[in-house]
Amino acid sequence: MFATMESLALLDLSDELSAMILSSEEANNYLKKKQMLQNPETQAKIQAFAKIKEAYEEVERFGRYHPDYKEVTRKTRALKRELDMDEGIADFRRAETDLQNLLDEISLLLAGAVSSNIKVPTGNPFFEQKSACSSGGCGSGGSCGCSA
Repeated sequence: MFATMESLALLDLSDELSAMILSSEEANNYLKKKQMLQNPETQAKIQAFAKIKEAYEEVERFGRYHPDYKEVTRKTRALKRELDMDEGIADFRRAETDLQNLLDEISLLLAGAVSSNIKVPTGNPFFEQKSACSSGGCGSGGSCGCSA
């Protein structure tokens, strides 16, 4: 019975944490920027890129031997550059990264509360993960001596 009560308490706390995340500045900014992607001009760019991407995948099967390889590759790069330069998409990507960084920090804090040996994938190679293995991480033969 104690385990059930403890599980319910943990579920309640996780609901509180998710509500806090959803009301955070990062989540609000992310949702706002996601709505801005509905701009007709941005949607047209996204659809044009999706269409050329399909053509690129078809051409890519044959590589440079396909008669349209150069043209489709050039168009794909041009439309990708156009997407990357779109202000709405750039703002959305920054907001997405900010929210992901918040989630990464929370994951690290939760894992660290359980054990300093828990590995947490952050998806960002530049994110500093605190661990017991400060000289290269577990399995690297670092000074911590662990091999797992």
